[in-house]
Amino acid sequence: MKKFLALALIAASASFTTHAQTRRPVSTTPRATQPKPAQPTPQPTPQPTSPGLPSAGSIAAGSAMLDCGCEGEPLPEVVAVVNGIKITKQEVEARIEPQIAELRKTVFDARARELDLQINSRLLDAEAKKRGKTTTKLLEEEIVSKVTEPTEAEAQKFYDENKARISGEFAAVKADIISYLRDQRQRDVAKQFADRLRAAAVVKVNTTNATPPATAADRARVFAVVNGDSITSAQIEDSLKPLIYSVQERVYQLRKTEVDLRINDALLEQEAQKRKVTTKALLDAEVESKSKPVTDADAQKFYDENKARISGDFAQVKPQLVQYLQDMQKRDLQAAYAGQLRTGAALQINLRAPEAPVMQIATDDQPVKGSPTAPVTIIEFTDFQCPSCSAAQPTLDRLVAEYGDRVRLVVRDFPLEMHENAPKAAEAAEAARAQGKYWEYAKVLFANQKALGVDKLKEYATQVGLDRQKFDAALDSGQMADKVQRDMMDGLRLGLRGTPSFFINGRATNDLTYEGLKAAVEKALAEKAARK
Repeated sequence: MKKFLALALIAASASFTTHAQTRRPVSTTPRATQPKPAQPTPQPTPQPTSPGLPSAGSIAAGSAMLDCGCEGEPLPEVVAVVNGIKITKQEVEARIEPQIAELRKTVFDARARELDLQINSRLLDAEAKKRGKTTTKLLEEEIVSKVTEPTEAEAQKFYDENKARISGEFAAVKADIISYLRDQRQRDVAKQFADRLRAAAVVKVNTTNATPPATAADRARVFAVVNGDSITSAQIEDSLKPLIYSVQERVYQLRKTEVDLRINDALLEQEAQKRKVTTKALLDAEVESKSKPVTDADAQKFYDENKARISGDFAQVKPQLVQYLQDMQKRDLQAAYAGQLRTGAALQINLRAPEAPVMQIATDDQPVKGSPTAPVTIIEFTDFQCPSCSAAQPTLDRLVAEYGDRVRLVVRDFPLEMHENAPKAAEAAEAARAQGKYWEYAKVLFANQKALGVDKLKEYATQVGLDRQKFDAALDSGQMADKVQRDMMDGLRLGLRGTPSFFINGRATNDLTYEGLKAAVEKALAEKAARK
C-alpha cells in the first residue's frame, strides 16, 4: 500500500511535492484517518528559502505582502460584543497573526508550484496515451521499477547521521526511515522522468508567477501551453480549492478560539467586578476549589485505555499522565464555569464559518443507487477495511430509502494506507460490480472486515452467487486496479485524508451523523429549488 500511495502522489504531480493537506475538523462520528507514527518521521535537511520569497519571520511581521488568494469573507471590525463591550478585529488578530500568516503561506507556496505540477501532469497523461498505457502502468515502468529498495544498513546510516533530529531508537523508527528514503528516491527518479518529457514536448510558459485572479475575467488568463493545450488561471485555482478551504477552516478555528477566550475573559472580569473580588480569587473559588487530585488509579486507567498511543511503561510516564489529567480536569471545570457565565449574557458574535466549495467530482463508471435524475447526489469515498465506513452504511441506506428519487448515492474507493487488505477488497468489489452484484458483495465485505485476504474475497464471491471463474480471473490479474487507483488519485486531489468522506452536490460535509447528513441533503435540495 505504501508503494500505491507514493505512486498516486507521483501521478498527481510527477514532481517533488504535493499540496499540503490538512485534516478536516473531527466530526461527532468517528472517521478513520492515516495514523501518526509512534515516533516522529525523520525530516530532510531544510532547503534554503527561494530567492525573492519572504521568510517566515517577515511574513509574520507583514502578511499583507503575500497575495494568497485564499481569503474568505473579510473579518468585521467588531468581531464580538459581550454585555456591551466590543471585541475588535485588531484584538483578535494580534496574537494569532503569525499562525494565520503561516497558513496563508502554504497557499502562496502551493500556487507557486501548481503550474509546474499541471504541466508535468499533462505531459504524463500524453505520454501514457502515446504508449497505449495507463499512467499507473507508465509510472511503474519508469519510476517504481527503477527505484531500489533502501536497505537496513542505509536506514541505519541515515539514522546515525541525523540522530540529533530524530526522536526514538532505531528499531522504533526504522520503517519510517526506509519509507522516507524510498520516497526520496522515487521523487528523484520522477524528476528525471519529468525533465525528459519536457525536453521532448512543446511547452510555452507565459509566466513564472501564477498570481491569483483579481476578477472573474482573470480566470481566463493562460499561464502555459503544453503541446497546444492551455493551462489557465481557472484550472490552477480549481486545483487549489481543497487546500484553500482547509486553510480558511483553520483560520476560522484560530479566530473562533481567540474570540471565545476573549469573551470568557470579559465575562470573568465582569463577574469579578460584580462580586468585588479579583479574577484570580474568583477562579480559585469556582475552579481550583472544585478540582480533585488525580490518583494513581486514575492515571493507570487512562494508561490502560490509551496504551497503544503511549510510549513507555506506566512507571515512566505516570508523572506526565497525572499532570495531563489534572490539567484536563481544570480545563473542563473552566469550560463549565465559562458556560455558566455565558448563560444570560448578552452575546453577539460576528464570525462566520467558511462555506465548503463545490467540487467537480466524476461519477461516471461508479457504483450507483437511486435515480440518475435525482436533484441531490451523495458521493462517498470509502474503505472496506474501515470500521467507520461500515458504521456509516445503515445511515446511508436510511437516507436513500427516505428520500427515494430525490437522492442518488455514488460510491468511490479510497483505501487507506494503514489497511493492508483494503486495495484488493476494493478491486474485488469492482469485480463483483462487473457481474451486477456490487451492493450485495460490498455488504459482505463490511460485515467481514477482519477477514479480507484474497482467499476470503473469493469465498465471498461464492456466497453472493458470482461466476467464480470470471471473478477469480479479474481479481488475480489486477484488471480492476486502475479503477481503484483512479478513485484514489481523485480523492488525493480533493484533499482527502480519511474515510468515510462525503460530498453532497459537490460540497464536503464534516458531520457524518444521520442528522448532519440529512441537514446537508435538505440544504442541497433547497439550493436546487432556489435555482429553478
